[in-house]
Amino acid sequence: MLPDTGIVPFLTFSYLNFFSRFGRSAGSVSDFMPKNSLRRKLLSRRHALPLEQQLAKSRAIQTRFVATELFREARSLGLYSPVNSEVLTDEIFSAALSAGKKVVFPRVREHHLDFIEVRGQEDLRKGAFGIQEPVGEQVTPLNELDVLVVPGVVFDAQGGRLGYGKGFFDRGLDEKKLKPFLVGLCYEIQLVTFLPKENHDVLMDALVTERRMLWMKKRTF
Repeated sequence: MLPDTGIVPFLTFSYLNFFSRFGRSAGSVSDFMPKNSLRRKLLSRRHALPLEQQLAKSRAIQTRFVATELFREARSLGLYSPVNSEVLTDEIFSAALSAGKKVVFPRVREHHLDFIEVRGQEDLRKGAFGIQEPVGEQVTPLNELDVLVVPGVVFDAQGGRLGYGKGFFDRGLDEKKLKPFLVGLCYEIQLVTFLPKENHDVLMDALVTERRMLWMKKRTF
């Protein structure tokens, strides 16, 4: 059984449900704002977080995720190298390696992402967009991963996600019939009530914030 503290199991969405769980402030950004405007507004909100708050919230988010049965039972997972005040992943990376899990990170290849195993920080170097990328060559197919941890600019209570607009994660996941369990990491201030969705958008299976974990789907491994 998953611990009760801070966890919302298999959320059935309604606005009443959302406001009772998140509070009005989480949905204060207009739900009908164009995507680019919403992206700019939430990026500005995230960048405005003082560094000490970013570090403290990132630590709380990672600690919450590592404590889950999902993490404990995953044999392999994908992480990201954080940029632009994204939630950090270093503690998840360290915990996964210590537990003997296979860990992969993405590397940009033209308009797609390749996921390559990383066994330590020495296997990463600065690549596209100034992001730390793996130096190896052996690509791991996404359908061989148990869990994929995904960054984003905005998330909603249905698992909707808005990234930077490049579409790397959506394209890679849309092509796969068998997907890893998708976990979005975000600060509470990145949550809105509802995001407009398109056919190619991929929904998260769970979200982790510094205050809680929301489950949209049961794990499949």
